[in-house]
Amino acid sequence: MSKKQKNETSAKAPVKLTRAEKKEIQAIIRRYKGDGKPHSAQASIPYEAMYQDGVCRVTPRTFSKCIEFTDISYQLAQADTKTAIFENLCDLYNYLDASIHVQFSFINRKIDPKQYAKSFEIRAQGDDFDDIRSEYSDILQDQLVNGNNGLMKRKFMTYTIEADSLKMARARLRRIETDLLGYFKSMGASAWGLDAKERLEVMHSIFHPDGKPFSFDWKWLPPRTLSPRPRSALAMPGCSGWAANTGR
Repeated sequence: MSKKQKNETSAKAPVKLTRAEKKEIQAIIRRYKGDGKPHSAQASIPYEAMYQDGVCRVTPRTFSKCIEFTDISYQLAQADTKTAIFENLCDLYNYLDASIHVQFSFINRKIDPKQYAKSFEIRAQGDDFDDIRSEYSDILQDQLVNGNNGLMKRKFMTYTIEADSLKMARARLRRIETDLLGYFKSMGASAWGLDAKERLEVMHSIFHPDGKPFSFDWKWLPPRTLSPRPRSALAMPGCSGWAANTGR
């Protein structure tokens, strides 16, 4: 065998790795590949982009919007009122056909009782009714302590549709929102649509039950940020970790 043939043979021969080298390579692969599980709050949020009007792009063809609503006094209402409320609720459910996916969320969040109690204080006006104002404030604060155990209860309705483009999805989501708000109004419940900042604040409160304040401004984002995680939000000064999943 010639010298040239020997060189070609040796070049084609596979390089044998030691056991230590194989373990090192496998460790590097595992480190970069990960275990497929989210290890941060930001990585566990399954959506691609959030737009300022509150439209969320969950997948390339799936979009959602969210409504917050309040309770109604159903048990204390008269029989005729109960019947009307129930019929309006049935109309709302019948309106939601198979093309509209709905999720109800009921979130209980701990609040600072001292700060919350201040919102029920009625300031003295320096007239003859100050004693009544003081007594009424005390009654409200007693009900606060005995009623919700320091919890703020919020209720949300998130509806999702499929569309070929953001423009088509936005138009239909707005029509649905108008109709749903009308149904809530007919039942006597206050309801309103959430914009992007309000939806981000809700998600932030879920992942930060300790009450960490929410901090976010659209000015912190580069223009036309649409990708799921364009850059680490933690690298943006003063920016919340929820901003990285946000776009104009």
